[in-house]
Formats: sequence, C-alpha cells, structure tokens
Amino acid sequence: MTQPLFLVGPRGCGKSTTGLALAKALGYPFVDTDHWLQSHVQMTVAEIVEREGWEGFRAQETTALEAVTAPSTVIATGGGIILTEYNRHYMRSHGMVIYLCAPVSVLVNRLEAAPEEGLRPTLTGKPLTEEVQEVLEQRDVLYRETAHYIVDATNEPSQVVADILERLSQAASRLQGGVYT
Repeated sequence: MTQPLFLVGPRGCGKSTTGLALAKALGYPFVDTDHWLQSHVQMTVAEIVEREGWEGFRAQETTALEAVTAPSTVIATGGGIILTEYNRHYMRSHGMVIYLCAPVSVLVNRLEAAPEEGLRPTLTGKPLTEEVQEVLEQRDVLYRETAHYIVDATNEPSQVVADILERLSQAASRLQGGVYT
C-alpha cells in the first residue's frame, strides 16, 4: 500500500504519538501538519490565529495538508482539519483516513498530562473538560464521516499501531482478492 495514511481525531487522541510509531513500523516518513505549518510560516498556531483568525488558520491548514501529502507517508492532522469540507474530501480521495477515537475523559487526562498542548488557543474559552466535550460533540460525526477506519485510541500506542496495521492488512487482502469493501 503506497497511499498516504491520514490520522484524524481531537486533541489528545494520540495522532502524533501513534503516527510516529506507525511510520516507524511501516518504514514511512512521518509528518504532522501543525508542525509543518508552524515551521513553514515561522509562527505558532496561537500566533497564526491571533494574526489571521481561525478562518485564516484553517486556510493555512489546507495548504499544509496539500503540501505534505505524499505516497507512503503517515500524516498526523490538526484536530479541526475535518471542519473544512474540502479537506475531508481531499483526504478520503488521496489516501486512507484513520480516526483515532477516544472518550472525553481520556482526552482530558492526556491534555492535562501534556501541558505543551496548551500552546494551542482555546476554541470555546471554557474549562478543558467542557471544551473537549463540546468540540468532540461537534466534530465526532465529521471524523466518522471522513474515516475509512475508526480505531480505539484508548490503548497504548503500540496496541493502536497493531490495530491499524491489522486493518491495513485486511484492506490489502481484500484488494488482492479484487473486492474492496
């Protein structure tokens, strides 16, 4: 399989951690769209949002998505990348989309354990648990609609990677058999 693998999901679901481990397991390069964007424009996400607003950031995010898409690459996306219809269609048509799904309690625990995640500006101005709950309620349907596969991201990264590899192996077997479902 040479298609790029796009990891989608909310902040704290493990896109970067899982993405790095998945890329290593597959021997693929790994790219994080947020990191690529910040490096490219020499600003943090917070600075981009402050300067250009969320709409400007979302436009920049689309540019980053297109720039990093390459065969045999694992791509961790920003949590809100699925808010843009173009991005949802682009990922589905240019690669395999994997939704790393986790409940609010797990996401909040991970975000609290990794304060560097706080560098991203708040989306709602509410306390973390309320924000995560509200954002996930709004976006879960879009993650599910975009994904080719939904994977339980509550497990350890090694298990999440094993689950993804199993799904990809099953997909490859179906393709070889001439049946893709």
